[in-house]
Amino acid sequence: MNFLEKIAEIKKQEIAQMKKLISKTDYDKRKRIGREIISLSGSLKNRNIPGIIAEFKRMSPSKGILNRRANIADVVKGYEEGGAAGLSILTEKKYFGGALGDISMVRLFTELPILQKDFVIDEIQIYEAKYSGADAILLIASLLEEKEVYRLAQAARKAGLEVVLEIHSEEELDKVNEHVNIIGVNNRNLKTLEVDTGTSFRLAGKIPSGFVKISESGISSPEVLNNLIKAGYDGFLIGEAFMSSPDPAKAFKEFIKMINEF
Repeated sequence: MNFLEKIAEIKKQEIAQMKKLISKTDYDKRKRIGREIISLSGSLKNRNIPGIIAEFKRMSPSKGILNRRANIADVVKGYEEGGAAGLSILTEKKYFGGALGDISMVRLFTELPILQKDFVIDEIQIYEAKYSGADAILLIASLLEEKEVYRLAQAARKAGLEVVLEIHSEEELDKVNEHVNIIGVNNRNLKTLEVDTGTSFRLAGKIPSGFVKISESGISSPEVLNNLIKAGYDGFLIGEAFMSSPDPAKAFKEFIKMINEF
C-alpha cells in the first residue's frame, strides 16, 4: 500500500467519526458560513516580488519531525512580516502533526490568505475548512477521480473558498475544471515521496492559460525559483526549506533576501 492509499484509508475513518459527532444543525451552519475570504489567487497575481506561500508543518512522512519547538503564531507572524503572499497550514494529524485548530488560531492574527493543506475526499472537510477560517482548499488529482474533483471543487466554490488543484503528471490535467482557481504542480510524487523539480519545468507549458500556476516542493534555492518564474509560474509553495530550520521565520526572511539579491 503506497502513501496515498494509506492516507485515503485514514481519511475515510476520520470522516466517518466526524459525521457521528457533528449534528445536522452544525453541519448546515458550516455549509452556510458567510465569512468573505481573502483571495489567495489574487495575492499571488498582484505582486512585484515572487509570490511565496509559506508553509507551517511540524512533520513530514519523508523526513519525520521537522521542528519540535516552532511556535505556530511566531512562525506565521514572521512569514507575514517577511512578505509571504499566503500561508499553507498542514492540518493532517498522523503524518504531519497538524489540526484544524491551527487554522482557527492563525486566522485570529493574520490577514494573509490561508490554504488548508490536507487530503480532501469529502464535502464535510470543505465546510469544516471554511468554518475554521481557511480561504482555499487543496484537491489532489492523484487521490481523486475526475468526477470527484469536479464535485468537490464545485462544493468549495459554492462555500466561497478558492480551489488549488494539485497535479503531478500531464494526464492529471484532464481533471482541471472551471471551478479551479490555482493549478499547483507538486514536484513530490505522493506515491513514492520522491522529489524532482524537473516536474514543474516539464509541465509548465502544458498548463492551460487562465489559471494561476504554482510550483510545490523541493524549492530551496533562488536559482531554481527564478528559473521557474521564467518558465511561467506565479507562485511557490515552500515548507520544509523553512521548517527544517531552528527559526523558520528567520529562514524565510533570509530566503527572500537571497531572491532579491539574485
